[in-house]
Amino acid sequence: MPSVNIRETAENFEVEVAAPGMEKTDFNIRLDNNILTISSAKERQEETKEDNYTRREFSYQSFQRSFELPKNVVDDEGINARYENGLLRLTIPKKEEAKQKAPRIIEIS
Repeated sequence: MPSVNIRETAENFEVEVAAPGMEKTDFNIRLDNNILTISSAKERQEETKEDNYTRREFSYQSFQRSFELPKNVVDDEGINARYENGLLRLTIPKKEEAKQKAPRIIEIS
């Protein structure tokens, strides 16, 4: 299981998944209602033939992580994902009405 960091700011949610050795095409990211699912499956086969022997190596890596996001908070059209240097980063913006606003000071007349 890859390590995951989740951070909430006033503007959005930020998700970081440590997945070194992967390609961006190896990931599948899905948001269904308020369930965010990040999954990956990678299969590798290698075969070496020499004079009197054949060596075959197989490897298969997969994972799936799901997270429940607060209802009616996420702007699902603005989700951004990028993968670089072994780190998958998702930025999930909040809807305007769900963003934290600074306290309002009310003058007394």
